[in-house]
Order: sequence, then structure tokens, then C-alpha cells
Amino acid sequence: MTRALFVIDVQNDFTEGGALGVDGGAAVAAGVTAYLRAHPDEYDVVFASRDWHHGDDLNGGHFAAPGTEPDFVDTWPRHCVGGETGAEYHPALDTTLIDVHVRKGQGKPAYSIFEGVTDAGAGFTEALDELGVTDVDVAGIATDYCVRASALDALAAGRHVRVLTDLVAGVAPASSAAALTELAAAGADISTTVEA
Repeated sequence: MTRALFVIDVQNDFTEGGALGVDGGAAVAAGVTAYLRAHPDEYDVVFASRDWHHGDDLNGGHFAAPGTEPDFVDTWPRHCVGGETGAEYHPALDTTLIDVHVRKGQGKPAYSIFEGVTDAGAGFTEALDELGVTDVDVAGIATDYCVRASALDALAAGRHVRVLTDLVAGVAPASSAAALTELAAAGADISTTVEA
């Protein structure tokens, strides 16, 4: 059994004060760091994803066109542009604890970590298979979007999945609760770091 942690999109633009900041985002960054420091042998590998969008196009319709309002379903304000501060990890996340960095959404919409590519240029599924990952814990932002999509794809890829509810933050309470219910129905364990 090889156990991995997925740290999803703990970036400046998704935390308080960012372009799409969610309440509790900074606490997730600090919480992931504290948890990994307290449990250095819990995971065989730690993956972290980041949205890494182009700054000079609409990223396949992911960014709202100039002069139009985003619908916050398919189109979004400009965020997480590669090389800009908003795309960087939140400073409370200790990046020395991350083994594999994954960038997603380079020129197209992408919610799941499975749509990303490692810094070494490997597809994400390829990286998981190469390391023999069988069990996955999921933390990060946002519960109702990229955490949900990443966990569903991990389940579809045959991994055992646990979502750590004290290490996630969502856009809205109702949609976040619905996402956790959906994930539980799909076979994920919904847990906390204390219960883990």
C-alpha cells in the first residue's frame, strides 16, 4: 500500500484577499503544514496542485471575456496566472513538505489534479501509477470545486479516497456540504485528521 496526500490549490488567489478567495483558506494552508510536520511518516508522497493559467488569453473560456461578468459556474474572474503572486502557494503552506508539484489549467479549464502535469512533465495518472499510489487523502481548496473533482477522479481511478474535512475550505456552505455528500455516496471516506 502506498499512501499519498493531495494538497489541492492552496494558492494566494484562493485564500482570503485573493481573486477568488474563500473563507478558511489561510487556515487550510497552516493546517496542512502543521499536520504534515506532526505526522512526517504518514504519507509516502505528497502531491500539491496549482491552477496555472495563461495571462494573455481566456484559457479556453475559463476566464470571463473582457467587459462581461463571470457566471461563477463556467466562467471566472482572472486568477492564478502563472508567474504572478496569485498563483503562488499561500505562504503558510510549507512547500518543503511537498514531493511532487502539479500544474493544471494551462490554457484550458481544469478542476481536478488529474488534469495536471508534474513539474517533471509527466501526466498525473502516470505519476500516481509510477509510484504505486493506492490510498489517497485529499485536502485543500475548494471543497465544492477542485477538491470535489480531484476526489471523484481518484475514486474513478480505483484509489481508496479519504477527504479530510478539517483541511478543506469551500466557496459556500451548502455546495460544500453537497460535495461531501456526493463524495461519500461515491465511496470516499469523509473524515478528519483526528479520526484518521
